[in-house]
Amino acid sequence: MSLKTVEWKDNSVIMIDQTKLPNSLEYVTYTDYNQVANAIRTLVVRGAPAIGVSGAFGLALAALQSNAKEKDQLIQDLKTAKKILFETRPTAVNLSWGLDKIMKITEQCKTVSEIRDNVIAKAKEMAEDDININKKMGKIGAELFQNNDTIMTHCNAGALATVGYGTALGVIRATNESGKNIKVIATETRPIQQGSRLTAFELKHDGIDVSLIPDTAVGYTMANGLVNGVVVGADRILRTGHVFNKIGTYQVATMAKQHNIPFYVAAPLSTFDLKSNPENVVIEQRKASEVTGI
Repeated sequence: MSLKTVEWKDNSVIMIDQTKLPNSLEYVTYTDYNQVANAIRTLVVRGAPAIGVSGAFGLALAALQSNAKEKDQLIQDLKTAKKILFETRPTAVNLSWGLDKIMKITEQCKTVSEIRDNVIAKAKEMAEDDININKKMGKIGAELFQNNDTIMTHCNAGALATVGYGTALGVIRATNESGKNIKVIATETRPIQQGSRLTAFELKHDGIDVSLIPDTAVGYTMANGLVNGVVVGADRILRTGHVFNKIGTYQVATMAKQHNIPFYVAAPLSTFDLKSNPENVVIEQRKASEVTGI
């Protein structure tokens, strides 16, 4: 059974603290949207679909936290919370998608209590939809791979990057569940090592055969015929076909092309940005200490 990354329970948001993986599987509980914002910023929760739903849950908390007595004041409080949540991770379009979905719900409400009830209900619905969409995507993607294939993936686009099941790892999971004998090669994905800390962890958790390689060994592995296909997730996909994902994805894709290895991107519609041009997308710049610190 795949892990559940984020959920709503008893008017609180419960998340797996991914900064503690793989050494410890710990859950944290938040009752304040500012805590959720900080969790997104500090990678307690990460992965485009996961932070989209986390943002929605953050607004649900904001609706409960607000002392507003009138509809207009509550909406203003939600707009303030939305701005704080949005600024945490600018590259993943799912975050703005999740926040906008929640704000749109408020337009149809007439009272403060109706806003609170509908915002919470919508956020919970988005979480369930995420799992169902990933499973459907996985089933379709499983048809791309054959028995005894070895599949490479980069970063973590699994249950830990979504509410549950995963996008790229959802495809791998569904392929395994279909009865095909597969192996997975995960890149370590420096500097935060989402591949070694998260992808290898959750595949082993599910009993799927996984090998971990340094990022610098991708070319060697492909050149020696050890990879049948590659599947990754995405932070944002533009109408131009540009895919934005974890640093290092480009070099994996270009090497796959060089060696005539199929390269697939698994992502839900919430990851598609049909308005922006490549030059308008803000690429998140992380702290230098993530590279300089050992």
